[in-house]
Amino acid sequence: MGREQARSAGRAAGGGDAVHHPVFARYYAQVVERAEPLMAPVRRELVAGLSGRVLEVGAGTGIGFGHYPSTVSEVVAIEPERTLRRIALDAAQRADVPVDVVPGAAEALPVKSEAYDAVVLSTVLCSVRSVDRALREVRRVLRPGGQVRFFEHVRAPGRGMRLVQTALDRTVWPLCVGGCHLRRDALGSLHAAGFELGDHRALTMPGHGPRQPMAYCVLGTARRPADSVDRT
Repeated sequence: MGREQARSAGRAAGGGDAVHHPVFARYYAQVVERAEPLMAPVRRELVAGLSGRVLEVGAGTGIGFGHYPSTVSEVVAIEPERTLRRIALDAAQRADVPVDVVPGAAEALPVKSEAYDAVVLSTVLCSVRSVDRALREVRRVLRPGGQVRFFEHVRAPGRGMRLVQTALDRTVWPLCVGGCHLRRDALGSLHAAGFELGDHRALTMPGHGPRQPMAYCVLGTARRPADSVDRT
């Protein structure tokens, strides 16, 4: 085990759990593994072209670690759930780039300000307790001009499906799926937090068959303005 992996092991084994969903975590790990043939192209696109130091918030099982390009010098992966963090540690040991797996919450990232060239968010904003606080933290840790790469659930375009999403969000869905909400406005929240939206596109996952309430997503980039000053 190398220096980076040893550091990951020590942190991943420790406390500091912001959330604890062991039953959901085991189920989620199985679903993610089965969905990887479908999701792999999206994960590759999410991180394509990144370089330097990257912070991945809500790393889950770490299934995305294998898609980082060699131009990335370091990934610090925040994962609040203990069971998922242990799985992510194994994935970090197999990654081609150095990955440090760290406990912590999106609303209080345990890293220095303006220390990262990019932040990766993959189905994170749907499940955090406070989107506004989480994005303030993302802005804080990004260097001016740094990128946000995001893949998030969004509201469906049709009124009928939006009503279904709303009903699920207000009842069983967050309880059963680790706090996830289906119809949060990721693009609007990024803009309100002071990020400049870049290229982005709507997509449905999977792209075939009957549409499900959780199928509607957005994949894209945003940027902390180069001349911005963090006042948080």
